[in-house]
Amino acid sequence: MCMAVMKAVLVTAALFAAMAPVQAEVRILASPGGQVGPFLELFDRVRESGERVVIDGPCLSACTLVLSTVPSDRICVTRRAVLGFHAARSIDRSGRLYAEPEASQAVLEAYPAPVRGWISRRGGLTSRLLLLRGRELAAIYPTCR
Repeated sequence: MCMAVMKAVLVTAALFAAMAPVQAEVRILASPGGQVGPFLELFDRVRESGERVVIDGPCLSACTLVLSTVPSDRICVTRRAVLGFHAARSIDRSGRLYAEPEASQAVLEAYPAPVRGWISRRGGLTSRLLLLRGRELAAIYPTCR
């Protein structure tokens, strides 16, 4: 191969490498949850960015909204991943917690079908924390590579 052709091949290969999409990811290491609004805003941005989500530790309460916001094919789990679900609740002006059954139903309906089924088989969303992990979680979401 002449030097000019070899140089053209190398330049073309470098261009393709530069154009290849970078696989960015968001890694959840430990989230106790919190207010729903900020999580929905964050996960909307993640969905729009095309980034993959790696769940690599506890993702509890509002954090699990990632499952209903980011496409399932862009979520993977590690062996340390734990998803924690409970019924929606709010705090009144006196600081007391109260149930939000309509919000709980809306959240449940927004989860992917395999997650909804898993929650339903365990009695649904209640004040008790349901933990999805290990083999049961790996049966729903792929293990990260």
